[in-house]
Amino acid sequence: MKWRRATLSILAGLTVPVLAALIFVASFGTAQTMPARIPFQIVTGSTAGTYFPIGQLIAGLVSHPPGVDRCESAPVCGPSGLIVTARTSDGAVANVLSVNAGTSDSGFAQNDVVADAVAGRGAFKTAGKQTQIRVMADLFPEEVHLIVARGSRIAKVADLRGKRVSLGVASSGTSVTAHAILAAYGVVEKRLKAQHDSADVDAQLMQKGQLDAFFFVGGSPVGLIQDLIGRGIARLVPIDGAGRNVLLKAAPALHVATIPAGTYPGTPATETVSVQALWIVNQHVSEPLVYGIVKALFDPANRAALLSQGGPAALIRLDSATSDLPAPLHPGAERFFRQSGRLPRSRSAPN
Repeated sequence: MKWRRATLSILAGLTVPVLAALIFVASFGTAQTMPARIPFQIVTGSTAGTYFPIGQLIAGLVSHPPGVDRCESAPVCGPSGLIVTARTSDGAVANVLSVNAGTSDSGFAQNDVVADAVAGRGAFKTAGKQTQIRVMADLFPEEVHLIVARGSRIAKVADLRGKRVSLGVASSGTSVTAHAILAAYGVVEKRLKAQHDSADVDAQLMQKGQLDAFFFVGGSPVGLIQDLIGRGIARLVPIDGAGRNVLLKAAPALHVATIPAGTYPGTPATETVSVQALWIVNQHVSEPLVYGIVKALFDPANRAALLSQGGPAALIRLDSATSDLPAPLHPGAERFFRQSGRLPRSRSAPN
């Protein structure tokens, strides 16, 4: 996929100087001559999904180790000494729990998952309200994909009854959204031969003829899905009709969406729903640090780098970064968006 290849290209240019600078600091630097190292982590998702490569891209753009020319020549990076790393995870639910607990600084999560988290419902009913969650930015839309075996007779959500269907790993955002879809269309999970695997496992099982369908939430085009459809193994099924109307009323964080024709090989425009990918952070992360990171991400000088990736990265924009947030902004992000004229109404963090 074009944006993934481009991501690797930019990371190659950024990561080597980062590592070289770190080695230099470790070997020769002193507290008097080198800025303190500021570690900051983003928990993302599986390597097969959208979150991990986006996390790597953002880490490369905003990190500010000593000796990196692009950071020293212009204020396009985060605070001096900042080293951001992207880590794989089990998905959005796991990310929210980790960030809320303070075991991870920040992470990516779907807006419907965050809405459930702050309300203490759904996947968070047992854990309770996740009160430490704050938002750094709304990043990009993610379409819900219903992928089915090409030779199956599945033409709509209701046809999943009795089929071998993966709903995603239990700690993933895909699982949360998939369950909401099934409920809206009146499909009881007990009527499925339900599985709860990661997308890469789902793809392998479908190739072997051992899986009829699986759900996946991600910014299109998704490389794994492109491969399955391109090789004639799978096709997309729409999420539309009366069931979608029920779904949107039950889950207002979801929106009507269309995967454009040609996004996947030989695939016509496909009706579906979408969520928003949010960058969340623990409320106790320092205000100046979050301000500096968000400011760097949306620096106009970094816009070209995001656009060059194509796909979801190109949709990370200042003008949509504060839309329909289900949780309060972090004070550092709030300060940046206020200065940028993008502060939404009534979005201050509670006491």
